[in-house]
Amino acid sequence: MLLVVKVGSSSVTTDDFGVNHLVMDDLIRQISRAIANGHKIVLVTSGAIALGLGRMSRTTRPSDIETLQVASSVGQGELFAYYAREFAKFKTTVGQILLSASDFMERRQYLSAKATLAKMLELGVLPIVNENDAIADDEIRLGDNDRIAALVAGLIGAERLILLTDQDGLYSADPRFSEDATLIEQVEEVSREVAEAAGGSGSNRGSGGMATKLMAARIAAWSSVETLITSSANSHAIADGLERRSGAGTWVSQSRKRLPARKLWIAFARPTEGVVFIDDGARKAITERNSSLLSVGILSFEGEFEDGSVVEVRDSSNAIIAKGEARLASKELASAIAMRGSLGVDSSPLFLHRDEMVILF
Repeated sequence: MLLVVKVGSSSVTTDDFGVNHLVMDDLIRQISRAIANGHKIVLVTSGAIALGLGRMSRTTRPSDIETLQVASSVGQGELFAYYAREFAKFKTTVGQILLSASDFMERRQYLSAKATLAKMLELGVLPIVNENDAIADDEIRLGDNDRIAALVAGLIGAERLILLTDQDGLYSADPRFSEDATLIEQVEEVSREVAEAAGGSGSNRGSGGMATKLMAARIAAWSSVETLITSSANSHAIADGLERRSGAGTWVSQSRKRLPARKLWIAFARPTEGVVFIDDGARKAITERNSSLLSVGILSFEGEFEDGSVVEVRDSSNAIIAKGEARLASKELASAIAMRGSLGVDSSPLFLHRDEMVILF
């Protein structure tokens, strides 16, 4: 079986920005055992920034991008050295892959990354993937390794994705604050309600949280990949994922529809450069009738963007509906909105074509 495993900073590191040996040594053993049994695995890991901060004697995570990039450059070598040393104990050879948003946005780089990962797996090398935080532009970085793991799972055609976290899975309420919270063992579809109930980040060492894991599971589902969200402290997490054991955490099913790679790029790899707000008629047209979005259905917009930029679509209540590649620049859209009252549907300029738009909810 071809499997992608993602482990986050809250599992890789301790509160004082050191390696969490209790969790990580066991995970390395689990992965090595699965590889020895003939399975192919890609490991997506966070933790470089946290380890770098520890090496730099920082006690809290800074907010400025420059310091985070320096911390990443310091910690990335230390993180990979740890993996190389510990996996070698099990005779597992590892290789480092640092990805950026452009590797998913540009077709040539996309195909190159796909070929490299495939060759590594063919040669028995365990790819260890992380975002290239040290040089990533904050405007175009992917921002969380949960999303990278899901995109990688689709890139290589993995069968399953395991997202390791500091909780046992998705709960009906935050188990840190609610005694009545119960584990949700199966999610058929990541609806708006499910996503909103997930909350935010639970750690100051990383950028993720349950919400990002559910969004990653949704990306994977659209790539025909099933996802298990489970605890990094689970000593059988890899076997649970390989054998699809119930009760191991939260399973998120594959979607009945598969999105082509181009739509996945638009929805999850390309930066958003503007927001448009649409009326109820336009919302029904694009969500219920699979129509393109005409400018006559747009009430207003925010930001400055060009023809070909990716924009977010929200309804009149500010709920996100879709993302797509604009056919009009913001200046052209402003002119079309100004004429909205005098334009009929037949003469309204096209803003988002349905083949270049992804309905998110």
